[in-house]
Amino acid sequence: MAWASIEEVDRAVAGQTVPRMFLKTVAAHGDAVALRCMDDAGGWKEWTFNDYRDQVARAAAALRGLGLEAGDKVVMMMRNRPDFHWLDTAAQFLRITPVSIYNSSSIEEIVYLSTHCEAQAAILEDAGFLEKFLKIRGDIPTLQHIAVMDASAATGDVMALDALMDTKPLDLDELAAQTKPDDLATMIYTSGTTGPAKAVMLDQHNVVFTVDSLRRCITFDEYVGKKVISYLPMAHIAERMTSHYQQAVLGFTVTTCPDFNQIATYAREVHPNVLFGVPRVWEKVYAGVNAVLAGDPDRKAKFDDAIAAAIPIVDKKAWGTATKEELETWDFLDAVAFSTVRGLVGLDELDLAVTGAAPMSPEIFAWFRAIGVPLAEVYGMSESSGPMTFTTDKVKAGTVGQAIPGCEVVIADDGEVICRGGNVFKGYYKQPDKTDEAIIDGWLHSGDIGTVDEDGYFKIVDRKKELIITAGGKNISPANLENALKLVPLIGQACAIGDGRPFMSALLVLDADVAPVWAKAQGISFDSLADLASNPQVIAAVQHGVDEINEQFARVENIRKFTLLGDEWLPDTDLLTPTSKLKRRGILARYADQIEAMYR
Repeated sequence: MAWASIEEVDRAVAGQTVPRMFLKTVAAHGDAVALRCMDDAGGWKEWTFNDYRDQVARAAAALRGLGLEAGDKVVMMMRNRPDFHWLDTAAQFLRITPVSIYNSSSIEEIVYLSTHCEAQAAILEDAGFLEKFLKIRGDIPTLQHIAVMDASAATGDVMALDALMDTKPLDLDELAAQTKPDDLATMIYTSGTTGPAKAVMLDQHNVVFTVDSLRRCITFDEYVGKKVISYLPMAHIAERMTSHYQQAVLGFTVTTCPDFNQIATYAREVHPNVLFGVPRVWEKVYAGVNAVLAGDPDRKAKFDDAIAAAIPIVDKKAWGTATKEELETWDFLDAVAFSTVRGLVGLDELDLAVTGAAPMSPEIFAWFRAIGVPLAEVYGMSESSGPMTFTTDKVKAGTVGQAIPGCEVVIADDGEVICRGGNVFKGYYKQPDKTDEAIIDGWLHSGDIGTVDEDGYFKIVDRKKELIITAGGKNISPANLENALKLVPLIGQACAIGDGRPFMSALLVLDADVAPVWAKAQGISFDSLADLASNPQVIAAVQHGVDEINEQFARVENIRKFTLLGDEWLPDTDLLTPTSKLKRRGILARYADQIEAMYR
């Protein structure tokens, strides 16, 4: 990756917008497959870029038919499906701001978001989403129109989207010529881990600047046709940037997966070339492979030995310092073990794997790279249009890479990570005071504490507001502890406790995939995860793992007590954000009694 200045990237995208660049992609690669989805029979439906353009033109006519004009807002609530892409892109052609809503949002959240963004229209997938909107329609003063994709759900003045699109398509060339770099491309509502969600305003310049910066990081010989799976919520900047904006400009082939939990199945079907996953996605693959191997202790021991041998070789390969003998050793290990594992989980055609949105254990990160998965960690936030740091070639495990091209990233005097560049957002919608807190003298303040080494590789220590200060006055990073605790094979989630307390404790959640397999192998009978969480043999196994983790940390950081939970913490709930970050406030509230019991 050759770093470029803000001015260089600015010049490269001067005057450009997503609609303008999308038409260039279509003109150059119209017959290439743009979008795919699985049909009801398990087969595949495909749309070329020419088809995609036609759908955008018809969707633009549908939005215009709703009376929407430049500057209006339209909220969209739907699963990952091809329709999202042409509807969102059509809105951009019309200079309308599309705003996605998380599918699991409560009625109260829908009212807040739709009212706050002053939505004039809502486009919904089915009767389930429509039912929520009909209950609160009168509470959203600006909402004038509702359209639904499922024609059978259309009722009264709720219109069927297909009928709206069955009209004369608009002239996209004419519309694209009217788009401007300062048009709002979208508003991303933050997940609200520290209060009410704020609306991050990203304009067209933010988007095309960031896509060009990522193109300089992801140096493929050819971008068109690279297979990508879209499965995270489009209300999150990571998915929107990866499979929507980059696809429109660079020409990726996107397969839509409507259910987050089906990503493993889709990976085995699609064999993606590019895959973005929050750490929990990678952790589940890691846990699944090791759970299978655990059934054959001798085989697992040999595989672990191969991993240990491969890790230093892969690190040297990345930096071009591996010897011929070391390269031959890795090739042998790959042939006899690693390639088989990659093929079984559908990761055998990856040119780039990315983890981000939350911290990842360096051990798991190194494990994936050892087996030949080209994993790289990206760091950023909605306010930086997604990425802030990202290195795909010379990767250092435990870091989040170097500053992306066109973005200056430094460590402030108090240790906070700050940046400036064309990827920095325009501000929070209708909250200038919050904008002034986030952007100071042109620098975006991340709220994260970090360090940087002599090669410019950044490491994130923890959230500035989440550092635990014990009763003894010690500052402790919960993320470091939690990542380590999740390496215990039976543990799926961990939340470190200790703020204002005399010692550190933890809530540990059994892994719903691994724990039952392990228990059956041990001859333990159970009816539920809750049964396993109270089983003395399971607790002892977890205690053994915690003891090993404690040896890696200073005594003050040691987990002296833990509560084992048989619950399952799911994304986009009061416990986890859509990308599986801990919602500490919700966790502390739900498990207040269990926490207090550990300190009695």
